[in-house]
Amino acid sequence: MLRGFANTICGGTKWQRKNFTRHSPQRQPGPEHEMDPEPDYKPRFAGSDRLAGKVALITGGESGIGRATGVLYAREGAKVAIVYLDEDRDAEKTRELIENEGSEALLIRGEIGEKSFCQDAVRQTVERFGQLDIPVNNAGEQHAQDDPEDIEEAQIERTFRTNIFGMMFMTQAALAHLKKGARIICVTSITAYKGQDLLIDYASTKGAILAFLRAMSSKLAPKGILVNGVAPGPIWTPLIPASFLKEAVEDFGQDAPLGRPGQPNEVAPCLLFLACEDSSYMTGQVLHPNGGTLVGG
Repeated sequence: MLRGFANTICGGTKWQRKNFTRHSPQRQPGPEHEMDPEPDYKPRFAGSDRLAGKVALITGGESGIGRATGVLYAREGAKVAIVYLDEDRDAEKTRELIENEGSEALLIRGEIGEKSFCQDAVRQTVERFGQLDIPVNNAGEQHAQDDPEDIEEAQIERTFRTNIFGMMFMTQAALAHLKKGARIICVTSITAYKGQDLLIDYASTKGAILAFLRAMSSKLAPKGILVNGVAPGPIWTPLIPASFLKEAVEDFGQDAPLGRPGQPNEVAPCLLFLACEDSSYMTGQVLHPNGGTLVGG
């Protein structure tokens, strides 16, 4: 059994899919509408206009943490662009949820591992909404391997393409449009701090994300642009059943101190805090919704 497995996020890319030998039971990112039980993405409280007049772009935004964040941002007044790979049904559902909050949504389908796509996604967002204030780098993928020697070159490149190349490409594309007070939010993982011996390449990308957000926070601080991150622990998202056989996830999250996996709507408030004025004196920092596991010293 994979107890307390430390994956956190959804989204992904088909990068080199035809050349990659799969070890996961399903394709990624995986459909949220087929999950049983369904992840809890609904905001818990009424909005208070903390993101009124803002525009967010969320990668991997069709499901899981991305969906929960998009809906919460919409409740707080933001317009939201959702970048996703190919889960059209989940993306349309997320659009509906955002519009039900009285906001607007833009769906952008494509591969974040391609720099030209990231540039186009930012262009579409700015053309539709007139600005970009909050890029949320959330998309990611993982592939479990028991033996490090079985991690194929194509898998390494694919995981890095999605998890860190795509994050850098999207941030680069966004920078020209970000003004003083903008927020860049990066979703890393508990694996950046603890490692995960079944996810060596994935954990390596999450460590790279941690270094990236710290470096960018220093670079952008003089411009008044804040860069922070969230490092979730075991969260029930589509990437879990898409990565492992049913019997391997029965105990998922049970060895966290709180004794259960977290839900996407227990992570999204961290991304809201980092997106709004409540976090105006924070940059280069990481929040840890991980069920009580102590990390980072």
